[in-house]
Amino acid sequence: MDLATAFMQFLESTGLVLLVQQPLRILFMVIGFVFIYLAVRKRIEPLLLTGIGVGMVLANVPGAHLMAPGQIFGGGAEAAGPLFIIYKLFIETEIIPLLIFLCLGAMIDFRPLLAQPYTFILGAAAQLGVFVSLIGALYMGFNLGEAASIAIIGGADGPTTIYTAVKLAPEILGPVALAAYTYMSLVPIIQPPVIRLLPKKHRAVRMKPPRKVSDLEALIFPVLLIIVTALLVPRAIPIVGMLALGNLMKESGVTELLERLVKTSANDLMNILIILLTITVGSTMSVDMINYYSKIMGITPLQFLKMFALTFLWGLIAFIASTVGGVVFGEIMYFATRGKVNPAIGAAGVSAVPMSARVVQREVSRVDPGNYIIMNAMGPNVAGVIGTAIVAGIYINFVHLYMLGH
Repeated sequence: MDLATAFMQFLESTGLVLLVQQPLRILFMVIGFVFIYLAVRKRIEPLLLTGIGVGMVLANVPGAHLMAPGQIFGGGAEAAGPLFIIYKLFIETEIIPLLIFLCLGAMIDFRPLLAQPYTFILGAAAQLGVFVSLIGALYMGFNLGEAASIAIIGGADGPTTIYTAVKLAPEILGPVALAAYTYMSLVPIIQPPVIRLLPKKHRAVRMKPPRKVSDLEALIFPVLLIIVTALLVPRAIPIVGMLALGNLMKESGVTELLERLVKTSANDLMNILIILLTITVGSTMSVDMINYYSKIMGITPLQFLKMFALTFLWGLIAFIASTVGGVVFGEIMYFATRGKVNPAIGAAGVSAVPMSARVVQREVSRVDPGNYIIMNAMGPNVAGVIGTAIVAGIYINFVHLYMLGH
């Protein structure tokens, strides 16, 4: 028995564990208020940080137990808290992540990618952190399923991260989801230092606008995406298929679809899902959930907090490494094309759409205010969405074959 386990058993036997937990609740609430401040006052990704911050505050209000585990159906003393019910019904069942991909497909435009096919390479290069952090997490003692779930954070894709964790390591779904959305929110802070490592001359490169893509090309692409994914990585079909379905509705040209289904998916439904998802993800950072998952895993809350901290650490390393991978390959393309490609667009190879593309535009504008490159950056950005989903499918298949035996 290690010292942490013995210490927690002593606290539980004396009842002092409740006193120890209160400062932790307060700490989580303070972090939640910081997120709200960053969102409201500093305008740092308010769509994500506001809900996450509110969820952290609500889930840690002493005595409220809004995230208390328990029975979802029925009442009595063992009834679950309302936030826990949302978490179990919509997050663990993968409903919200899959619906978000449907909505994302209805919003996303693959034309910049089709106009610049070479940006597929940048989207693939920006998966570097996904592979680096897998090895690092395994080295730190995580099992294969947990390491794969943590590694997907490097793709900067919250729904894909949740989907992967549910499949491979549901016991760390809370920390993984929170880390993914936290780093997605902090894209404007994390990525610029990496982009600024490029020479100013390279960041100032003006690229030709992407060519005009025909409606037929745009319509065929989601169909081909489904076929190719089904043949090569069938485990990725649920998320890639929903993404392609949403985009197919958008590109169909059918008036009824465009005016009703696409409009609803891209606006109303997406807004509802973001509210539910961000509040629930934020609420996973609560004392109730730490106790819940530590019991499931057979470890102490202190040991779970250690895993929590390592998850955030490797998630950050994964995200930075992915940005570096995209920028490095962007630099290679700069030299290969004799200065026709701005290497900064490689940073947009992560799948935080369109946050990374906006960051690239802002950093390029710092060097050349008249350089409008955001449409060029959208190519690798949407390639990153596909790339992360494909890698997730590969990881899920690999773990199921070699760890779970099916």
